[in-house]
Amino acid sequence: MWNGSRNPKKLPVEVTEKEFTNLLDYARQDHKFGMALAWCSGMRISEVINTTPKDFDWENNSIRINQGKGKKDRIVPIPKGFTKTNVEKLLPFKFNNRSLQKVFQRCCEQSGLKELKPSVHFHSLRHGFATHCLRKGINLRSIQQMLGHTELGTTSIYLQLVPEESLNEYMEKF
Repeated sequence: MWNGSRNPKKLPVEVTEKEFTNLLDYARQDHKFGMALAWCSGMRISEVINTTPKDFDWENNSIRINQGKGKKDRIVPIPKGFTKTNVEKLLPFKFNNRSLQKVFQRCCEQSGLKELKPSVHFHSLRHGFATHCLRKGINLRSIQQMLGHTELGTTSIYLQLVPEESLNEYMEKF
């Protein structure tokens, strides 16, 4: 019998700041750098792999993502702690999407995150970036732009992962 709804939408699995910090203990320097690009800027795995030193604009503290998903360019902030020296030393990466995904999964297993969140995957770093931004008070429209979402509704799914933000805003303004 049809119940009138499409397949239920699952909430994204995020990697929290604490979980992310813990994950880094299990990765080599170059892999840490790739994971940090994803968690600290919201990049997709293919965008991380394709990033080169020339994509970094140090004067404007930004990274240009060329031809991301949907062949769209966008700008994201350079994560705090990234230096020109590290960028030039570690980029371009000498590994591909698949190998970085495998390293990420291994780090999740070694850190215990896989047991806690069985469906965690590399894209969960991007989800972690979005929810971290919300928790820090960054508005949804800015997050939408950094993630490269065409529709604000796509970005608004993260509001469900951070219900305390909506409740706090209600309590302050009502």
